[in-house]
Amino acid sequence: MPRISFDDFYAEQYGDRWNALKEAMLSGEEDKASPEELLEPYYMDRTSMEVAALLPISEGDAVLDMCAAPGGKTIVILTRLRGTGSLVSNDRSPDRRERMRRAVSQSVPEKWRQSWSITGHDASRWGLYEKEAYDAILLDAPCSSERHVLQSPEHYAMWSPSRPKRLQALQYSMLASAMLALKKGGTLVYSTCAINRNEDEEIIERFMHRHPGEAEELEISLEYGEKRPHGMIVLPDSSWGRGPMYAAMLRKI
Repeated sequence: MPRISFDDFYAEQYGDRWNALKEAMLSGEEDKASPEELLEPYYMDRTSMEVAALLPISEGDAVLDMCAAPGGKTIVILTRLRGTGSLVSNDRSPDRRERMRRAVSQSVPEKWRQSWSITGHDASRWGLYEKEAYDAILLDAPCSSERHVLQSPEHYAMWSPSRPKRLQALQYSMLASAMLALKKGGTLVYSTCAINRNEDEEIIERFMHRHPGEAEELEISLEYGEKRPHGMIVLPDSSWGRGPMYAAMLRKI
């Protein structure tokens, strides 16, 4: 059986749109911004800032950023908590945790970092050990990150359909774990920078199917967002270079 190529895989999902979408992801054009009130700017994709702002956080809440490095969304959350409540920023990689620590320390005023902590746990098993502990969770899950694959000849040449398939299993286990760690009535935002539907709305669909009555999906709004069966996606060919970024929001019942 002939090997399925990267382009064939995504052309099957996006049809005639694939060429324009691929060209936009190969382009260096990106729409970046920095949160306000920082010690020094921290620039990120505008849609990443939007996604971090989706969580309905109140001052004093206990918040978990489950896959936090490189730290942009953590910075947004800290500016919203303003030193109240608590934020746990988790990442398994020691190098990525250290880069995140430096970025946050350089950007976020010390008074807003007083209740911030960094951990290196396995996000896919979190809910086994800490149940119903958080008011809000951001799960920016590891994903295919197709924009980076396209911009790296080495990764593009190495790509195979087995990679997104492995990631889907990890993404689902992380989502299920996060929902265990979420308080009843709490809110979770699931996001990726993938354009693969199997890593985006299909992960939400699988959870809702396997756990009926445990969560309800909440409507979200993203500038340039395109509705999917669950959540929304921002694609760079129709958003002046933003994204890709997918997001969906669930409330635990």
